[in-house]
Amino acid sequence: MRLQNLLYLAYAFTVAATSIPVLETRKTKSPSKPKPCAGNSAHKRTKWCDYDINTDYTKIVPHTGVTREYWLSIDEITVAPDGISRFAMAINGTIPGPTIYANWGDEVVIHVTNHLNESKNGTSIHWHGIRQNYTNQNDGVVSITQCPTAPGSTITYKWRAAQYGSSWYHSHIGLQAWMGVFGGVIINGPASQNYDVDKGMLFLNDWSHQTADELYTHAQTVGPPTLDTGLINGTNMYNTSGKYFTMRANKGESYRLRIVNAAIDTHWKFMIDNHKLTVIGMDLVPVKPYTTDYINIGMGQRYDIIVTANQPKARNHWIRAIPQTDCSENHNVDNIRGILHYHGKVGTPLTNPWNFTDICVDEDLSKLVPVVPKSVSAADWQDMTDVTVAKNTKNLFRWYLNSTTMEVLWEDPTLLQIYDNQTEWPNSSGVIELPNANEWVYLLINTSMPVAHPIHLHGHDFFILAQGEGAWDGTTITSNPPRRDTALLQSSGHLLIAFETDNPGAWLMHCHIGWHTSEGFALQFIERYEEARQLIDLKYVNDNCASWITYDEGNGIEQEDSGV
Repeated sequence: MRLQNLLYLAYAFTVAATSIPVLETRKTKSPSKPKPCAGNSAHKRTKWCDYDINTDYTKIVPHTGVTREYWLSIDEITVAPDGISRFAMAINGTIPGPTIYANWGDEVVIHVTNHLNESKNGTSIHWHGIRQNYTNQNDGVVSITQCPTAPGSTITYKWRAAQYGSSWYHSHIGLQAWMGVFGGVIINGPASQNYDVDKGMLFLNDWSHQTADELYTHAQTVGPPTLDTGLINGTNMYNTSGKYFTMRANKGESYRLRIVNAAIDTHWKFMIDNHKLTVIGMDLVPVKPYTTDYINIGMGQRYDIIVTANQPKARNHWIRAIPQTDCSENHNVDNIRGILHYHGKVGTPLTNPWNFTDICVDEDLSKLVPVVPKSVSAADWQDMTDVTVAKNTKNLFRWYLNSTTMEVLWEDPTLLQIYDNQTEWPNSSGVIELPNANEWVYLLINTSMPVAHPIHLHGHDFFILAQGEGAWDGTTITSNPPRRDTALLQSSGHLLIAFETDNPGAWLMHCHIGWHTSEGFALQFIERYEEARQLIDLKYVNDNCASWITYDEGNGIEQEDSGV
């Protein structure tokens, strides 16, 4: 048994379906607003109408006058993504759910209806990586920005596509994201390198033939269960059942893939045999292109890559998602695959993987150079937090940041507490107050444990000032460091991040291993309290909470995790 199992928890899982999602959508254009951008061409990807890849999207956002409106239904279904049937949850009947599309600068409105009647689950949708500038209550995090949305109820989220690139959405209550409640987000805009065809989202999921809810007891009492297999865009072979994901290519063409690690507890190396990958973006941040044999991608992270069909022989090539056994447990390590095929009939590839070292790390910081340069000022506020794990009075694993494990209540979200002028916060809330505007926050996260953690911050892109094994040596990158919303705290290592207090609200920061979030590995920044309070639409939050509290009282729902 791996040391990680002996110490704590983890695991990995997600979902699948092979049909094409059906998504009801509506686009409206205000006649008083400028004409929306028509896009770009294969030979002018760096351009976007009056803007280009060098435009500072943190300060300039196009005014398109367009609203993209979507309707999502969360349902209970039976799926067999690898030929083995099991219960799951899905959005509009498919796993992954439908992709949300918008252009840079559009307004986005999404109506989410909860149809989880038999399982009696509340729900929410978090728009992962969307900064929610001054729209904190649309972040979709139960116990922080909203109550759960009750079965039979609908909630409407509204936000502006101020960034561009690739991301995803997922439930932010319990383990629903790994029961199947997730899908893609594509915000069209410029790119840092030309390509011919956009192939859209490519999800990497770990998967088990038991549900995440069924495995939760094992995770809390023993440690991370070993998962059965994994999926590429919702499908894979398991023994002789199921089918591989396939991607057709025409020789000489180049293709953009928008890769998401939607696993509960698997760190991947992604590669395509015999084909180099060119990285052009990460976590909604365009980067200067670089070429590699494979990418390291942690849970919650996204990479935009370009692959060119340039092999001399038109044949089939394996697409591989390889769990890194240094931090991930899976019974099907060598067979989480898809097939890239040229032109005609799909056949079984005879290709070999690129050489790699089995290790859980992020892409090298020196390669992740943002196209739009930014520098980090000296810290106005700084702190250090240590990651530890212990068992609680019920003999269940709980994760701690500086001796605090998060436990917040679904029915009493932080935003309502802020609206009610609450100023005292229990340790279990994980609250860190940042009252002042436009100050630089530095947070050093350490762990002495041989367990890696993908750290995700809501409401911000953070700057990675230092990252690595062992104790921080005091050196920092402050001139155009990598910036993203999810970065790896390495095993027995450190992660130093910085961000500016430029977005009022209550913002969660947590490990993106699903088990760890449920077991308390989280804290929240209450940023610019008074301004955040003024932004709250009390009726919006109260109406959703009222329907949940009524449902909760009528059905005796019990909360058994951290609340987020």
